Amino acid sequence: IPFLSGIVQMLEATLNMLVLVCVVASYIILSGYSSNGGLATSFFSINSDYSPLEGEQLKEVQKLDREFIVMRAPELYTGIGISIAMFAITLAIIIKGAQVLHNMSLKWLILELIFNILASLGYAAAVGTYLYFVLQINATDVCKRRELLYARYGLNWMNCDLAGSDAAAACFGILLAIFYCVSAILVVQFYRKVEKQNKDTLRS
Repeated sequence: IPFLSGIVQMLEATLNMLVLVCVVASYIILSGYSSNGGLATSFFSINSDYSPLEGEQLKEVQKLDREFIVMRAPELYTGIGISIAMFAITLAIIIKGAQVLHNMSLKWLILELIFNILASLGYAAAVGTYLYFVLQINATDVCKRRELLYARYGLNWMNCDLAGSDAAAACFGILLAIFYCVSAILVVQFYRKVEKQNKDTLRS
């Protein structure tokens, strides 16, 4: 059980990093022609010789880009905070579990169980909330006007559909909810095993 639990926890840590990458990538890609420093940099150069936008059209697109990425900022920073925090806690549990593997405390297992349950429920709620707000933003007038402006110049990929990176972040989040649930089940099984061993030791 500890070995299997360790594998599941390593997958959880990896998936948390994948969620982080997808959330950040989505924000960067959807920033369009705007560059606002930090993470809100663009894959495009405003002064590029190949830019199909110029003059007033470029200014209007940049204005809409800035409005759009400001609306997306809460999802970015919340996603970064949650994924990093969950990665750090999961990693700490992996390290702690390896240190006390042969002398596992029942209190520690109870704490680990509580964390896994809260993490599973939390990620399920977080995915639903993330998708809700992303779709709400995509339905705004700002997004629609922005989509039309990009489409005029053949940039049809910058639209108000759910971005692939957002969908990927949601999928990884759902997987995390499942894996944390699996971890909770494994902890319960290990708890029973340790409790039985402790009782047998006391009897002997």
